[in-house]
Amino acid sequence: MGLGGISIWQLVIILAIVLLIFGTKRLKGLGGDLGGAIKGFKEAVSSNEEDAEDAEIEQKTDQGAQTGQFKEKDAEHASNDKTA
Repeated sequence: MGLGGISIWQLVIILAIVLLIFGTKRLKGLGGDLGGAIKGFKEAVSSNEEDAEDAEIEQKTDQGAQTGQFKEKDAEHASNDKTA
């Protein structure tokens, strides 16, 4: 028994029928198209992940800059309070 109750011989017969129906050239073309689609999908996913990482880093940088600005203003207010 092979995959899900299908024996090796049944898989060989199915493969032979598919080869007879479609031919090797057409199957090769379908395989190439499928490979290209998978490659394009992987590139799109990786570029989306990179964009998300860049946005996260930029957001953290912006938050750090805003926090720094608040600290400077607090320091100015504290020095003004001491002089008053």
